[in-house]
Amino acid sequence: MPTQEQVRRLLADGLGYEEAGRRLGIPAGQAFLIATGLPADGGDTLTTEEQHRPGMPRESTQHLVNPAAENPTGKPAVRDWLRARAHGDAQMRRAARSHDA
Repeated sequence: MPTQEQVRRLLADGLGYEEAGRRLGIPAGQAFLIATGLPADGGDTLTTEEQHRPGMPRESTQHLVNPAAENPTGKPAVRDWLRARAHGDAQMRRAARSHDA
């Protein structure tokens, strides 16, 4: 787990939370949480003191939450595996022969 010091050092070097997280191998929202001690979803009303914490950006942090979903079926290795499974299954081969494309 990266430390607060590591995250803040990357931010001080001019990186954003997305890039800092990528370099540390964690999601951007987690990098934000480590740096500020606050969740990135903006669900809480922040006090003036919290708004001025180190690492706290001026803009919304909602975009740091819920990284984009990855569809594994789009990967060639997954398609190859599925194809091999279907070709190795007699019931699947019969079903494929019974349907006309």
